[in-house]
This record gives sequence, C-alpha cells and structure tokens, in this order.
Amino acid sequence: MNLIVAVDENWGIGNRGELLVRIPADHKFFRQETTGKVVVLGRKTLETFPQGMPLKNRTNIILSSRPDYRVKDAMVVHDMEELEAELSKYPEDAVYVIGGESVYRQMLSRCTVAHVTKIDRSYEADSFFPNLDELAEWELTGESEEQVYFDITYHFLRYERRK
Repeated sequence: MNLIVAVDENWGIGNRGELLVRIPADHKFFRQETTGKVVVLGRKTLETFPQGMPLKNRTNIILSSRPDYRVKDAMVVHDMEELEAELSKYPEDAVYVIGGESVYRQMLSRCTVAHVTKIDRSYEADSFFPNLDELAEWELTGESEEQVYFDITYHFLRYERRK
C-alpha cells in the first residue's frame, strides 16, 4: 500500500483544515500517481476538496466514525476493520492513503511506499505527518532534483519500508 503527502521542513501537512501551500507540480504528481487507483482519506480531508466531492477517476474510500455519514460516489467505512475488508478487494499497489493526519497515523504501519513532497520551508501548521527520517523502519530510496516554484524549493522523495 502507498501513501502520498506533501510536508514542510517540520513534517507539517496542514493548518486550519487547509494545505500549507499549493504547488502545481505537486498536484500534477498527485494526479498522475492516484488517477485510476483507490484513495483512502478521512472525512475532514474530503471536506477540503472542491464542493467536498470525492476525487474523479478514483475509487474514494472515506474513513469516518460518524455512523450516518454518506458521500455520493464514494464508499464510506466507519472503522479499521471495515476499511481492511474493503481494501482486501483491491491490489495493495493500487491503494494510496491521502490523509489527513489521523488517517496517515492509523495506516502508516500498513504502507510499504511513501511518496513525500518535501518543501524546504517551515509553515505554521496544526497537523503533522510522522517524520520518516526518524523511523528506523523507513528508508529514503529516491530523491528528485531540486524543484522550484516561485521562491519555494522542494523535492519529490520516495521512502520504502525496510524488509
């Protein structure tokens, strides 16, 4: 299973329900990686999308503890057991965990590949992703050349779970 995330220098991922910064090449990479695949996300993350609608051309699986929560054109699951049952229907390499913080933390141990856009700047953040550089079970296995968007530099990183 994969995960995909954009983080700042402090592994911040969001502030007040919004991304820290919007970088077009990061969004393009996200679309290329996830289109035609299965995405797993939380209710709060879904609500940050345009009109709160699921992503097009993907199978959207929303994790929400609200028993009555429903979303048009998406599968809603209410706990990890239900999520595992739903994910068993798909090849592991076709599944991408896309946030937010609590979903990343619950699913990190199940993921084997992490696609991280690492932004070389610190932002005010109130939600964070675990620092993979500090976790012995994760290894940096790929890094792009430095990318630049206006005055923001960043890298596309690939981490893999050590076997």
